Amino acid sequence: MKILHTADLHLGQIIYQNYDRSDEHRYFFSQLERWCREERPDALVVSGDVFDIQQPSALVKKAFTDYFVGLHHHCPSMHIIITAGNHDSASRIQADSAVWRLANAHLVGLPPAADSIERDDGWQYQYIVKLDSGYIVALPFMAGNRENVVQSILDKVADDNTDALPVVLMAHQTVTGSDVTGHNFEIGSLKSVEMSAFGHGYDYLALGHIHKPQTIGHQDGEAQAAVCYHAPVARYAGSALHVSCDECYPHSVSLVEVDGHFGKVSIRQLRIEEFRHFYVLPADGTSFTSVEEALQQMAHFVAQGKRGYIRFRFDVHTCLPPNFSQLVYDTLLPYNDEWRYNPKVLWTGQSEQTGNETVKPVFEVAELQQMSDPMVFIERTKDQYPGLDLDDVRQALEEVKAEIRRMDEEKKK
Repeated sequence: MKILHTADLHLGQIIYQNYDRSDEHRYFFSQLERWCREERPDALVVSGDVFDIQQPSALVKKAFTDYFVGLHHHCPSMHIIITAGNHDSASRIQADSAVWRLANAHLVGLPPAADSIERDDGWQYQYIVKLDSGYIVALPFMAGNRENVVQSILDKVADDNTDALPVVLMAHQTVTGSDVTGHNFEIGSLKSVEMSAFGHGYDYLALGHIHKPQTIGHQDGEAQAAVCYHAPVARYAGSALHVSCDECYPHSVSLVEVDGHFGKVSIRQLRIEEFRHFYVLPADGTSFTSVEEALQQMAHFVAQGKRGYIRFRFDVHTCLPPNFSQLVYDTLLPYNDEWRYNPKVLWTGQSEQTGNETVKPVFEVAELQQMSDPMVFIERTKDQYPGLDLDDVRQALEEVKAEIRRMDEEKKK
């Protein structure tokens, strides 16, 4: 079995609250299309986080449709398997699954329920895609450990797999021991699961969620373009784009070939060429000590005919004027969005922390997205606001709710 493995597309991402990345995604898909045409894989698997938010715009959904219909047009025999990640709306991904079957694509959004194991109605087959060359178990993001559910699906595959064909398992999770470099823990925590949570019986575990490409337990081979291991093998393909400037490592799509059940797994990294690179100035690793020097060097740098994102490194004693960001935007304006500004300044020379800082609470992204009561968030973060009277906040929220109800009743009259 030959597959192309990618994940974490984050279509529709607006980076630094200002910049649309549709042209960067378009450039990525032009490369993905070329690899599909050249390699002719049995399947393209996308392991979650197709979209950046749960309710993408109509324009972003159209781009998604155009990209994958285009891939099907060029490679009609190639199966496309897409699962929902924690950034996606599971129900929205699932809702379109029947239509996408017409394009040889399998969309799996809703995970199996924790009590599915108690049923005997063949629910496991909803997550099994059988190819002539093997099996793909398509599991979307699942909160919590459901090892018995995963194993039940793999057992169904084992019962059917009398020809010892390869088995690929898809998952969107953080595996204990994975390298999470580049992820922002101030926004959300990454709860990890042990490898044992994925059961046994698969040959290749196509992971999503962590943006750095890596093969679990084989970090020594990451510098090699092509490697071969004995099954089972677990790998993160990594994100399609550098989702943040902190992801300062190469990104790739994984070309995977499995020669048989519990056989050899060959992995080749197909390096993704970025449409826009991330740059930190000064480029020599030092720090600016004056605003004038920073703006002059940036003006010279962007005039060299490249494109990308600019970030500054300043000495902590440098005073930035209140309009510094506007000065940067004005300098970049003639370049028509080819050059973009990351306003998160890197400060050097900071004194060591005292250790008395308040520990900030962390949340899973999906956890934040599912919070419907603002009081839940306020109560979890109350230590960040000394003197906050929770009773006053509750009363104020109740007054707001009452006013909304009154306005709704007025509209109905």
